[in-house]
Amino acid sequence: MEKEKSMTIETLAAFAKRRGFVFQSSEIYGGFAAVYDYAHYGALMRENIKQAWVKEMIRRDDVKLLDSAVFMHPTTWKASGHVDSFADPEIDCKSCKNRFKADHLLEPLGYTDVDRMEISEANKIVEQVKAEGKLKCPVCGGKDLTDIKRFDLLVKSNLGSPTSELSEENVVYLRGETCQGIYLNYKNYLQNMRVKVPFGIAQVGKAFRNEVVARQYTFRMREFEQCEMQYFVHPTDEQPKYDYWKKERMRWWKEELGVPAEMLRFKDHEKLAHYAKAACDVEYDFNVLGKFAEVEGIHQRGDWDLSQHQKFSGENLEYFDQDKNEKYIPHIVETSGGLDRMFLAVLDSGYTEETLEDGSERVVLKVKPSLAPIKVAVFPLIKKPELTKLAKDIYQYLLSQHMVEYDETGSIGKRYRRQDEIGTPFCITVDFESLEDNMVTLRNRDTLEQERIKIDDMPQIINSRLYPEKA
Repeated sequence: MEKEKSMTIETLAAFAKRRGFVFQSSEIYGGFAAVYDYAHYGALMRENIKQAWVKEMIRRDDVKLLDSAVFMHPTTWKASGHVDSFADPEIDCKSCKNRFKADHLLEPLGYTDVDRMEISEANKIVEQVKAEGKLKCPVCGGKDLTDIKRFDLLVKSNLGSPTSELSEENVVYLRGETCQGIYLNYKNYLQNMRVKVPFGIAQVGKAFRNEVVARQYTFRMREFEQCEMQYFVHPTDEQPKYDYWKKERMRWWKEELGVPAEMLRFKDHEKLAHYAKAACDVEYDFNVLGKFAEVEGIHQRGDWDLSQHQKFSGENLEYFDQDKNEKYIPHIVETSGGLDRMFLAVLDSGYTEETLEDGSERVVLKVKPSLAPIKVAVFPLIKKPELTKLAKDIYQYLLSQHMVEYDETGSIGKRYRRQDEIGTPFCITVDFESLEDNMVTLRNRDTLEQERIKIDDMPQIINSRLYPEKA
């Protein structure tokens, strides 16, 4: 068979909406930019990815789980540097009203590190390129652009205040990253969870960013979910653990998410944060973006985070190693991935348009079976009482073990196609012979092969093919 991918963001977004994976938030009001809702199949597949990550992290003795609150003491964000420096330099086009990151406009003109400059310094460059007539809006081509302004990325709110007006006295922040909740609980884990360095704390949770430019579908959203693990180590152990977690995370992407190896790569950061010793991204080659883009980061963060929180809180966050009779602030190796980007990468790599040997065409979502939102679909060949009764009995039995769908509407071919599109690995068809020989037809999503199997053997066969590593 001939396999072909026809991939644009518009194609994938239309597919995801039509098949109940992702909807635009607040669509009846015209939509809400860069915010999306996960529909039934999307929510199921996203949860499968999330659970695959959680199980990978906590099926080991040295990593514990956390679910920290979205709201934290506002000083948290002062200590972390977000209040002072978590901002993008922004330039607006006065003609078409589009907004851009300043570094995206100025770097092609040869001006780098604009995002690290003081606003006043960066605006001197803007004045120069404006005078030279080089600064143009990439959308409308206009030259009437604003100077650079600071665009704060933290989302502000208020909590416990009798007024709706924000002030420095009542402001709180929706967390811009989930790792700060881990740092604030580090001491609790030392005292109450019987852990010793090296150890990690992992969590999945919502984060919020007031992005300047929030496009590219679910790749860049204002409300998103992070899968982060902070691994606390002795300072001399930071580099070996960094190398270790790089290998582990790449292995997970290939083995547990089923992403093809040729579509993944590491990319070292050229610009490091002031506290970082090393950092790299796991990048996936997105069909819908036409390029490699970051889906997860692995970072050496040093002792900066705990040192900052020790300084601002007044709490002693040193670790005492009784065996070595040594005190130190642990260094941190971080793995930080976006659950929404993981979902998008799985959807992107799985979406396939095929022309079959008989000339017919189908859309099929070839995701790893364990990640598929529906594992098995059960059909009666035709809508006859004796067939529907047996098919529903099988459906009810399998439902106790897997996410299963029952479908008796339309031709058997159309039912197969519906399940292909949502990625269902296996379909079971009950026919008149099933009433006589106690066997059903098992169809494979990817190969289209059909085989007769005994109903009594069905659960074991399905389990062994959904989870071959456990067979």
